[in-house]
Parts: sequence; C-alpha cells; structure tokens
Amino acid sequence: MLNDELILAETFCTHYSVNFSFVQTLHQMGLVELTAVNQQPYIPYDQLQKLEQLLRLHVDLDINPEGVDVVCNLLDKMKLMQSEIQLLKSRLLLYEG
Repeated sequence: MLNDELILAETFCTHYSVNFSFVQTLHQMGLVELTAVNQQPYIPYDQLQKLEQLLRLHVDLDINPEGVDVVCNLLDKMKLMQSEIQLLKSRLLLYEG
C-alpha cells in the first residue's frame, strides 16, 4: 500500500478529538485495519468511512467499543438479509410475469 493511501492515526484522532486508545481498541477487535509504517500507526483510506461510522456510534450514542462491535455485526447481518431479499424478489418476478 502506498503512503498516499494512508492517513496518520494521530492526525485522524486530532481531527476528530478522539483518543488513539479507542482506535486501537477497534483495531484489536478486528473492526478496523491499522498499518504500521516506521513504527507509526496509519489508517488506510478505505477504512476511514467505517471508522467515522464507528466513531459516531461511540460519541453520538455513547456506545462502548463492545457495543459498537455488536451494532456492526447486526448491521452486517442486516445488509446480507437485504441482499437476500432483493435476490428473492428478482427470482419471484420471473414467476409472476
């Protein structure tokens, strides 16, 4: 991964006024990726949107990291179910027509 595809975790934490320990906890839980470059933690750009979503859950709804993990798992299951529903609807249209 190129360095221009990474953002320094410290920069993210400063911008969003969050402790690095929260980001590190999310990483340890497997919710976000961190990459080490020269012993500095970096966040890949493709992880920023997810990290921002997790941060909003934590800050706006006052959900602890374990709760954020549960919410993420439920959202992932919901997305899977929605795609299955779409597939079933499209298959059903074949028989209704």
